[in-house]
Amino acid sequence: MPAVSTVLVVGAGLAGAATAIRLAEAGIAVDLVEIKPDTAALGSGITLQGNALRELRNLGVWEQVQAAGYAFDVTGIRAPDPAGSIVAEIPDARTGGPDLPAAMGMPRPELARILTERAAEVGVEVRCGTTHTALTQDDTGVDVTFADGSTGRYDLVVGADGLRSWTRRAIGVELETRPVGMGIWRAFGPRPASVTRTDLYYGGPSFIAGYCPTSEDSLYAYIVEPAQDRSTLTPEEQLATMKELAAAYHGPWDEIREQLTDPSRVNYTWFETHVLPAPWNRGRVVLIGDAAHTCPPTIAQGGAMALEDAYALTDLLRTRDALDQDLWDAFHARRFDRAKTVVDASNQLAQWQLDHVQGDIPSLMRSIAQLVAQPA
Repeated sequence: MPAVSTVLVVGAGLAGAATAIRLAEAGIAVDLVEIKPDTAALGSGITLQGNALRELRNLGVWEQVQAAGYAFDVTGIRAPDPAGSIVAEIPDARTGGPDLPAAMGMPRPELARILTERAAEVGVEVRCGTTHTALTQDDTGVDVTFADGSTGRYDLVVGADGLRSWTRRAIGVELETRPVGMGIWRAFGPRPASVTRTDLYYGGPSFIAGYCPTSEDSLYAYIVEPAQDRSTLTPEEQLATMKELAAAYHGPWDEIREQLTDPSRVNYTWFETHVLPAPWNRGRVVLIGDAAHTCPPTIAQGGAMALEDAYALTDLLRTRDALDQDLWDAFHARRFDRAKTVVDASNQLAQWQLDHVQGDIPSLMRSIAQLVAQPA
């Protein structure tokens, strides 16, 4: 018998949707609430490493993901010269196993749609446009009041509501989220035929200029610069700024740049980071995904860590017969050190760039690949 029979999951991103799906598959009654009016979140694209693909296969959505995304097994390194010359072609580790690609790009809204449809298929009650306004727990459950005035009682509440988690604040957890010192421009646009993998350009006027194919006809492109206040720019000025920064990069970037024409498909954010010390739960409320740990996308493991959190938590909830300290100890033993190691490595890569230091990137990347190749 599972450790819980009723669960509220807050946040329909990767961690939340995956948690809801796996619990519902085990016969547990799950409500999934998302404050946005539509679970197909705004955004450009996402890079999913092999260990993320492994978890998506566990969720029963691999065929849909494979059809909607763009897989590749090599990362290119290019120079910021007039030809965009290829400096190196690096085979990516197949961290999900030999039968899965090393990496895949996808449009974020498409991945959200696939996961939401899978959640509904297995019996999750999905409610958009609301979240909780009060959590009151005792030894046997959590009473929840929602923004729409409804109430419910659950054996467990899972806070998967992101970087600025309202659930985290509601249970009194104070956590400093700090800027890393870098800002990233992202744009979603058409995929030129020359783009068949991720290429990274180091140097030039920005730290990194890169792109990732997300389907047969789409990609997301990005430029990482020193963090600065870009909030006063209009959408049109944001597009012009990104294209101006991209003018220093060539090869496929020449075609990508010319096809960036829609200001609504450009956004700018800062890299931020935090790790919540264990425990991630307060009684019967637990935090996972970005609510507990977040890192710059320098290793592209953010989505994978969220999915792994969901798998480890639900594995224990499905196989243990009590929501007790032994379960929480087992969860933190599986997740805390692993997630913190990935966050620390991601921040180290960013710091080397900020300091203009030639760190041992191959060794660091190899150690992370070896870590995440082992199932969570």
